[in-house]
Amino acid sequence: MKALFCDTLGPPGSLRIGEAPEPVPSEGEALVEVAYAALNFFDLLMIAGKYQVKPPIPFSPAGEFSGRIAALGPGASGFAIGQRVCGYAGYGCAREKLTLAVADLVAVPESLGLDKAAGLSITYGTTMHAFRQRGDLKAGETLVVLGASGGVGLAAVELGAQMGARVIACASSEEKLAFARSMGAHETVDYATADLRGELKRLTGPRGVDVVYDPVGGALTEVALRCLGWRGRLLVIGFASGEIPKPPLNLALLKGCDIRGVFWGDFVKREPQASRANMEAIVALAARGAISGHIHAALPLEDFRAAFAMLEQRQAQGKVLLRIGA
Repeated sequence: MKALFCDTLGPPGSLRIGEAPEPVPSEGEALVEVAYAALNFFDLLMIAGKYQVKPPIPFSPAGEFSGRIAALGPGASGFAIGQRVCGYAGYGCAREKLTLAVADLVAVPESLGLDKAAGLSITYGTTMHAFRQRGDLKAGETLVVLGASGGVGLAAVELGAQMGARVIACASSEEKLAFARSMGAHETVDYATADLRGELKRLTGPRGVDVVYDPVGGALTEVALRCLGWRGRLLVIGFASGEIPKPPLNLALLKGCDIRGVFWGDFVKREPQASRANMEAIVALAARGAISGHIHAALPLEDFRAAFAMLEQRQAQGKVLLRIGA
């Protein structure tokens, strides 16, 4: 069985393709033939040893996938051999076959391509959790999305619009903002050329912003926090800027606002039923075209270096996939 391996922590160039023994499904597990594995920015951090999750070496990167069930282990029910599925495994998906508990699989309807299904779990799963369980986002509220053209940013734009929010997408170029508008953003701000605080104040007036979706961190976090209105919510998604901010907490006091952490990986483990409900809703939205599951590129496994380069150079608008068994 072919697999992509991280033998030594470092850059993507240190990865290699090799042979691995074919896995056998245990109690309650399915053996899945992987069609596509989706890459995320955290894969770069994980293979460099800079992510909070540190798998034992050697390991395969890629935390989400789509494919077809090839076999079922003892006691595995609810799925059939040949059924199309997608799911989240944390890491280890860049290989031809993998095993996973059937409880962690989501059925993929025939109306949804396996390519689009591969990239739904992490970005859309994180965002649905952020809006449903953490942000209490309501129709009619104003949602500001920082880093709006990246993977989670795009998901926030689309899901926010689907939930009836007024979406203000913020990014670092007009090209990225045009992409965000094409995905449902109502208004945009280029924070590379404009005063983010001034623009958000202009767009929201005395009410201010209801919810900020922040996967960027750094200096933008405090600016966005200052733009929140009364009882606003700042959702901490991640720190793509590389800087963990330290916002002044007097702002939370004066605004009666909340800074809320969004740790989707632990949510999946701690609240599996709620996570499954979120994923089923996401797959249903994608199947009817209400969200795009936009794919920036789908490259053969052998072109993994080019795929990782798109993440390193911040070129990706939407998902980057490794095509394995499609």
